[in-house]
Amino acid sequence: MVPLSVGAMFNAITHSQLLVLDQDEVLDFSVGKLGLEVTADVDMGFVRRPTVSVPGRPERQILLEKPGVPTMSEETAEQVCEPVTKGAMGGWFILTTDDCRRTYETLLGKGVEFTEKPTERPYGIDCALRDPFGNPIRFTQLKV
Repeated sequence: MVPLSVGAMFNAITHSQLLVLDQDEVLDFSVGKLGLEVTADVDMGFVRRPTVSVPGRPERQILLEKPGVPTMSEETAEQVCEPVTKGAMGGWFILTTDDCRRTYETLLGKGVEFTEKPTERPYGIDCALRDPFGNPIRFTQLKV
């Protein structure tokens, strides 16, 4: 059997995951404030799997997962809740924008709280905010 090169094994990353404590609240934030769109909201009975993406770009989705079964026991889920609210669970994502400062002002007007104002970086201009559960989110205007 001929081994595959790493590049031949995978084509894309389709989903990333954020832990959240209230899926409806984070969907309201993601859609109502950030302007993302719901790409799926699957209720499997024992677990709900809502995902969001940049409008028109469903090839990369963020799964907004509530701690619990089936990915962890209820006991572990209870222990995870506090670190989730502190943004300490390792979930985050970066969005790109054509105008970082204008996007920042628009989101400020919608009541989004930022942890970092737009800042010049070697790669462009970016800033940082947190979702209602402490997950860090950045958006960047890349240099061209």
